Amino acid sequence: MPDAIYDSVLVLSFGGPENDSEVIPFLENVLRGRNVPRERMLEVAEHYYHFGGRSPINDQNRQLIDALRDQLKREGPDLPVYWGNRNWHPLLANTLRQMRDEGRRRAAVFATSAFSSYSGCRQYREDIAKGRTEVPDGPELDKLRIFYNHPAFIEAMTDRVRDAFRSVNAGAHLLFTAHSVPLSMAAGSDYVRQLNEACRLVAESLGRSDWKLVYQSRSGPPGQPWLEPDIGDALRSIGSGEVVIAPIGFLSDHMEVLYDLDTEARELCGKLGMKMVRAGTVGVHPTIIGMIRELILERMGQAKRRAIGQFGPEPDECAETCCPAPSRPERK
Repeated sequence: MPDAIYDSVLVLSFGGPENDSEVIPFLENVLRGRNVPRERMLEVAEHYYHFGGRSPINDQNRQLIDALRDQLKREGPDLPVYWGNRNWHPLLANTLRQMRDEGRRRAAVFATSAFSSYSGCRQYREDIAKGRTEVPDGPELDKLRIFYNHPAFIEAMTDRVRDAFRSVNAGAHLLFTAHSVPLSMAAGSDYVRQLNEACRLVAESLGRSDWKLVYQSRSGPPGQPWLEPDIGDALRSIGSGEVVIAPIGFLSDHMEVLYDLDTEARELCGKLGMKMVRAGTVGVHPTIIGMIRELILERMGQAKRRAIGQFGPEPDECAETCCPAPSRPERK
C-alpha cells in the first residue's frame, strides 16, 4: 500500500452517558444483540447513577483530543481532530457526516484500545465499515495499529505504577487488571498474550518480577466462561498487607475503573484490612500523545515502526480470521 496522505484524524471510542437520563439508552446500545439479562443491565446502571449518570470517558477523551490537537499543531502534521463513538454521542456516523460536509477525504483513526480482541479491535473495524456504509461519500478511514508494546505506552504505564508505589512499601503486591472477556473471544485473539507481555514489560521497567494479571468487570450469562482470576478473588487470596492495582487494560478512567476498582475493590480491601492504591490509567500522559502522533506519521511512511519486548509491531491490517465475535449462548 502506498504511503497514506491524511487530511484529518479521527479519535474513535466507546462512548458514555453524560447524565442520568442517558444511562439506560446508552446501556441498551452497548448490550444490543448480547444475551445479558436486563437485571444485570439495571445493576450496571446503578454504577452510573452513583456518579450522577456521567461517564468519565467523555471528559478524558476531550482532554486527549485537546492535547493531540496541540501536539499536531506544534510538531505537525497540523491536522484537524474529530471524535466519534460506538455507543453514544457523538456517534460515529454523525461525525463522518460532519467530516464529509467539511471536505475531509481521508483520516487516520486512533481507537482508544491498546490490545487486540473483538471489542477492542475487530469491532472498531466493523464500526468503521458500517459508518462508511451509512455515510455515502464519507472519508476513507485507516485504523492505526494496536500499540500494547509500543515503548511510549509502556513508559506511560510504568510512570503511573511508579507513582502509585510511592504511597506504599516496596514489598506491596502488584496486580495488573484488564476487562474480562468471554473465553470464546479470548481464544480467537492475542488479548491474553499481549496483556501478559505489556505487564511483564512494565514490571521489568520497575525492577519487579512479582506481579499478577487479573480481570475485572465481567458481564454476560452466569454460565458463560470468562477470563479469570477475578480481581475480588485475587484480593481475597492475598488477604492482608498492601496492594497496588494497575488498570493496564484501560487507556482512561472508564466507569469500570471508577466503580469496579475505586469503589468495589477499595471497599473489599477495607474489609480485608488491606491498603489499596490504584495506579492511574495512561490518560493524557505526554508520551501517549506523542505516540499517537508517531503512529500517524508511521502510517504516512514518515516514522519508524517501534515496538519493544518479545514481539514486533502489530500489522496495520488484521487477518479476516482474527478476533472473531464471541459465540453468544442462549439465555436460559
